[in-house]
Order: sequence, then C-alpha cells, then structure tokens
Amino acid sequence: MQLVRHAAVAGTFYPGDATVLLRDVRRLLGEARPMALRPKALIAPHAGYIYSGPIAASAYASIMPLHALIRRVVLLGPVHRVWVQGLALPGADNFETPLGQIPLDQTAMQALRGLYQVEVNPAAHALEHSLEVHLPFLQAVLDDFSLVPLAVGGASAEEVAEVLERLWGGDETLIVISSDLSHYLPYATAQDIDRQTVQHILEFDTNLVGEQACGAHALNGLLLAARHRGLTAKLLDLRNSGDTAGDKDRVVGYAAIAMLEPGDAG
Repeated sequence: MQLVRHAAVAGTFYPGDATVLLRDVRRLLGEARPMALRPKALIAPHAGYIYSGPIAASAYASIMPLHALIRRVVLLGPVHRVWVQGLALPGADNFETPLGQIPLDQTAMQALRGLYQVEVNPAAHALEHSLEVHLPFLQAVLDDFSLVPLAVGGASAEEVAEVLERLWGGDETLIVISSDLSHYLPYATAQDIDRQTVQHILEFDTNLVGEQACGAHALNGLLLAARHRGLTAKLLDLRNSGDTAGDKDRVVGYAAIAMLEPGDAG
C-alpha cells in the first residue's frame, strides 16, 4: 500500500481547486521575467501565493527550458510546527497536491539513512507548508519527476552539505532551498536588511541566522556545498509582501536566487 502525504495547506496558502491553481501558477510564471540560465539549485520563498508567489515564479520560470531534463528535485525547507534536530524524511511514497501525486525517490532516500543527522519523521512533514507550496510550481513547470523532500531543523551547514553531496547528481537533479527572508519589519527596514542578506548569500557566507532567513540552516548547507563545487549565484528577484500584497507596516522579505555550475551561466 502506497503511503501518501496529502496536501495540508491547499485552500489556504494556495488554491485548493486544481483548475484555479494551475491557472494561477501559469499566470505567475507568465508574468515572471525569463532568464537564460541552467540552474543547479534555486532559493525560493514559501509564503502564501498572494504574498510570495510572484517571487517564487521568478525562480521557477528560470527552469522552464529544462522541463524535460530535470527528473529529480531535492527539496529542503525549514520546520515550522514539529522540531527536528537534523533533517527529516517523510516516510511516504508520494506527495499529493490538487495537481496530482509526485513519487518520492526511494533509492535516493535510502542512500541517506546511514547518516546520523537524517531521521524519518512523518510528523515533521504532515502540516509543514515550507515544502508543499513549491510543489504546484514544480508540477506546472516540469515533466515527470521524482522528489526527495527534507524538513530541516537545527542541522549544521556541514550536516546539510553532506546530505546534498550524496544527492547532487547531474543535470537531471535540481536542488531547491525553501526560505523567506526578514519577518514583520517596516517596509524600508526590511528592504535594507534583505539586501544585506542577499549579498551574504551571493558571497556564499555560510553563517546566516534565522532572523535573516528562516531557512538559514538548509541555506547555509547549500552555500557550503556550492562554494566547494565552484558554483556562482545570480539574484533573480528581491521583493517583500509590501510589494505584492500592499501592507507596508509589517512585511516579510522574499528572494529568488539561482545557483549555477561552471559553464552554465546562460
């Protein structure tokens, strides 16, 4: 019997109706500025689509030309509800959204189970939105693909990088790090802080903290692995909820960043 992790935030973070959801995602992708890139990894936000959807679309539009090439997505995002010290696999066979089911790469996940920092924890995934909100974008952009979803708690940069190295693969594998930036600051303050944080990311600084980016633990691990492999980083979009949803009193920051392997700058 197949174990399915069902959608937890369909109808709240994004539309629960498949037709409406696909229409909205395609509209967001169509409004994004196309970039001639071949990303190995993406950093994209995970709020409700009304807030962060346009910025997430800036990331995912960059892989539209790779729709048939990418066959596996390694997706890491921070835990918001159930704490884990390291990284957690879901103990499932498929993830489901209103757009259908995505098979999990069982072989890849099995290869991680010898690592002390990786556990199987379905509870960490059951209600977690930081991974789920990316799935409709991936389903809309890519052809058939499998998923390796990891919920990240207090893992160090070295622990995350070790996991990513085992999953790195070739052109068929895309790595996605789910992270927002600053939270609940006035608009202008958030802009300044988020610009500084993005500069740290572009310089591969692996000492980010949660106040800068809620996905800092996973992000630091990607930056460490990417630095070792000689990747470059390109900012695709930087906005906040004041730009997308209107309220500028307490905003959340969002960035879309692509990581490119040598020779893949477009």
